[in-house]
Amino acid sequence: MSPELREVYAALLERAPENRIAPDLSRITRVMELMGDPQNSYRSIRIAGTNGKTSTARILERILREAGLRTGRTTSPHLRSPVERIAIDGVPIDEDGFLQAYRDVEPFAAIVDAEQEAVGGVRLTYFEYLTAMAFQAFASSPVDVAVVETGLGGTWDATGAVAPDVAVITPISLDHQEYLGETVAEIAGEKAGILTADATAVIASQPFQDAADVLRERIAELGAEAAIEDQQIGVLSHTPGVGGQMLTLQGIAGRYEEVFLSLLGEHQARNALLAVAAAEALLGDGSTALDGELLSAALSSVTSPGRAEVVRQAPTILLDAAHNPAGALTLVETVRENFRFTHTVGLLGILQEKDAADILEVLEPLLDSVVITQSSSPRAISTDRLADLARDIFGDEDRVVEQASLPDAIQAAVDLAEQGGDQFGGVVVAGSVTLVAEVREMLGVPEED
Repeated sequence: MSPELREVYAALLERAPENRIAPDLSRITRVMELMGDPQNSYRSIRIAGTNGKTSTARILERILREAGLRTGRTTSPHLRSPVERIAIDGVPIDEDGFLQAYRDVEPFAAIVDAEQEAVGGVRLTYFEYLTAMAFQAFASSPVDVAVVETGLGGTWDATGAVAPDVAVITPISLDHQEYLGETVAEIAGEKAGILTADATAVIASQPFQDAADVLRERIAELGAEAAIEDQQIGVLSHTPGVGGQMLTLQGIAGRYEEVFLSLLGEHQARNALLAVAAAEALLGDGSTALDGELLSAALSSVTSPGRAEVVRQAPTILLDAAHNPAGALTLVETVRENFRFTHTVGLLGILQEKDAADILEVLEPLLDSVVITQSSSPRAISTDRLADLARDIFGDEDRVVEQASLPDAIQAAVDLAEQGGDQFGGVVVAGSVTLVAEVREMLGVPEED
């Protein structure tokens, strides 16, 4: 980052951080009102859920671009630079564009901050400010449609300033319980806050019946149009292949046979299904099928950095931002379906607010050995504490290597994967987005759109 971008990012970080929410839409709606409600100048699709939001957003945005629309996309968190959070036509805005968006919001944020301070309220949070920047950047571009990923929850999330044409909810499980509720039903209630009577609802098959019940009841209360996985829409088949998988999908308006998706894992097939249904709802009100060639071109070229991403061969290094038990389970299933490692090494680092024990327990059967480390995040669990937990769960001290230095940890994992001569070893990097981002950078993986 340039010195100016570092200064602006530091100013953003001084606000309430991303993992702390102040559940109130009044600040974001007020700043948007002062700015002339730029978020109402384009159509929008809003995405909530526990896992799969970013990949679904990227697939959907790629389909809409292939259909000829100018797109905006806002996702979180970022891997390397905050500019990644705001993309126009699939490409993150440059530093100048990010700085301009910050300056565009600045005078209005100052007004809202002053109003809040006068009544003992909270200044615009970090995420609220970034959301306002994204909405303004999209209007300035201008875009035809914005694909908007929620931050935390749905009901009170800052992205609620938009009135979406389509609302997508990915699978819901336990995560961020300190903010969203202690049960899956409570969390689903927060996620269901993105649903509206005027937006077509596209709903993933839910791993927990309580979540499915909450979503179904909310849709019925609203009288909203809905496309629910395994009811109106579904993945009819998926066959793993080199560099991706072949899919047959049943959308709202059409059936799509033998379409190649350039992402690994059954979960990505399901994410693609949600994206296809959302695109059908936006482009043709759910009554017109997508052009087959258009869909093939989009799905065959989509990327999702840090999500089941192979970044090196011999040994294979797979990066996945699995940071909760549900994400870890999906990662295990993806590795077992797509790889035939004879020796699998984990490189793990987890943040303090996460269910580290549950994540380790899910990953343990997959991993022959594990290298425990930590990212540079101040929220990272210390290497020694996470290693002690790993030893208890893995049951054999010889399976656990402790290495606080991330470069040394990467090398240790590679060395372990290469032991055994003719064995086909692999390294699976997981546990947090920050760890994946730093490993990705250290390995010199080029930035992608």
